Amino acid sequence: MKRIVVVISFGIVATCFFFLPIDLVFSFTETRTNQPEKVYINISNENEFQIRYTHSIHRTDVLETYEITKTKDLKLVSMEYEDVSIGMPAYAEEGERLTYENGRYILSYEDKVLSDFTIYIGNIDMDLSFIYNQQSYNLKKHLEKGKSYLFQVEKVSLFEKWKGAVMGDGKA
Repeated sequence: MKRIVVVISFGIVATCFFFLPIDLVFSFTETRTNQPEKVYINISNENEFQIRYTHSIHRTDVLETYEITKTKDLKLVSMEYEDVSIGMPAYAEEGERLTYENGRYILSYEDKVLSDFTIYIGNIDMDLSFIYNQQSYNLKKHLEKGKSYLFQVEKVSLFEKWKGAVMGDGKA
């Protein structure tokens, strides 16, 4: 009888461990589809990440810096770029500060917090990288070009991670 109780208890604990959301991840969920694909990047103790892309018109790099808040939201810290023409801010609005240093504009935000945002993976062959914990992930290699993805921080279970895909070590 004790053996059955131990086996059942172990099964319940293992099932809970497999299905309870315990892993904190960056989540990329395909949008505009009935069966969305999910891709994850594991989150460690680092709370800052960056997205670097090449502006399609200026053909210069743009670097966006974010922090993960205590409530698991995304705080936009700054955006750094070289050109203020088409599509890039030339002035700061309320709660922002625009500076010019070493040939680059830096737009800093006081309190711009987002729960999530959608990122489009363009078909053009230009840089789009996610930088976290001193590793760079080529999003055009790991996500499908021409698709949109909802990006957010969330807790997922081992089962959910198993169903999705985890981006590798960031070296590609």
